[in-house]
Amino acid sequence: MNRLLSALVLMSGVAVLMPAPSPAIAAGAIPEVGGAVPTLAPMLARVTPGVINIAVRGKVRAENPLLQDPFFRRFFNLPQRSQPEERETQATGSGVIVDAQNGYILTNGHVVDNATKIEVTTKDNKRFTAKLVGRDTEADVAVLQIPAQNLTAVPLGDSDRLQVGDFVLAVGNPFGLGQTVTSGIVSALGRSGLGIEGYEDFIQTDASINPGNSGGPLVNLYGQVVGINTAILAPGGGNIGIGFAVPINMARRVMDQIIRYGEVKRGRIGVAIQDLTPELAQAMSTQQTEGAVIARVETGSSAEQAGLRTGDLVVAANGTAVHSGTQLRNMIGLARIGDQVTLKVDRRGSEISIPVRIEAATATATTRQRGNEPRQTR
Repeated sequence: MNRLLSALVLMSGVAVLMPAPSPAIAAGAIPEVGGAVPTLAPMLARVTPGVINIAVRGKVRAENPLLQDPFFRRFFNLPQRSQPEERETQATGSGVIVDAQNGYILTNGHVVDNATKIEVTTKDNKRFTAKLVGRDTEADVAVLQIPAQNLTAVPLGDSDRLQVGDFVLAVGNPFGLGQTVTSGIVSALGRSGLGIEGYEDFIQTDASINPGNSGGPLVNLYGQVVGINTAILAPGGGNIGIGFAVPINMARRVMDQIIRYGEVKRGRIGVAIQDLTPELAQAMSTQQTEGAVIARVETGSSAEQAGLRTGDLVVAANGTAVHSGTQLRNMIGLARIGDQVTLKVDRRGSEISIPVRIEAATATATTRQRGNEPRQTR
């Protein structure tokens, strides 16, 4: 009877039918070769050829602080001005092929920082010199391109559909060891305020991420990329189970603009926003518990022209629920200039939809602010 039973395990929204263990396996016996044993190997066989290792050579200018001291320079009779010394640097990271036909690779911006030469190695040990198409320091995303020769791309998933508890795997090149796969779950979503990037909406995972994993993919059990591994919280310098990945939906929007323009053209609507706190909710007499409060509307901005008002509570944008001011800032800041975003607004208990046009960000509107103070949406 036990042989006919099966266990239905839900992992990342995928129903995986797993045969119940036979009495021999339950008793601790080694299963026969070729027997039904749950494994992620078939999925990884499709994914790992699209994950590449990155080796970067670069140059940085290093200044000796002693040489900047006028008394030190005078004592040793050194020239009044000295040129900073240049030194070569080497770094390793990871990346994922997202367009096999054009040879486009997604990675982190900090992986290729100050790069003079970028070399990528595929799983089958083919090496290419990569071209840096562009990078965005605010989102820490970079796009590389290599000659398209029988490459394997990894399909992109939808990071907006992720839930805490979904199973994920991190693939990359930790410590320069070569391609490595680790597993875990989505520990949290929408992490921000870490001071790592200008645009933060991280996926937090306990899948092991270490130095060298940066730029590699975080994949779901469908074998789809849902994030780009970016950073870890590591007091001791190694993995402690708290890693962060840029959601692939954000990375894809950045990538599209880099490929099209060579850079990211930030959008804004001309408002200052802040998170909805319990105190604000009580003062506004709203039953909402999440959202972005409009703290100020700039005169002459597209927000004013659309009819947004100070005190409006944005609860959704283009049909996606808005949980915080940071989320709304990211959505508007990464939207294309000239596009229209429809905001669902709670105004004194009444919900209304307001279409707003995205306009180009100005220098004064791109100042980064932290904490829960009102901040520009760009």
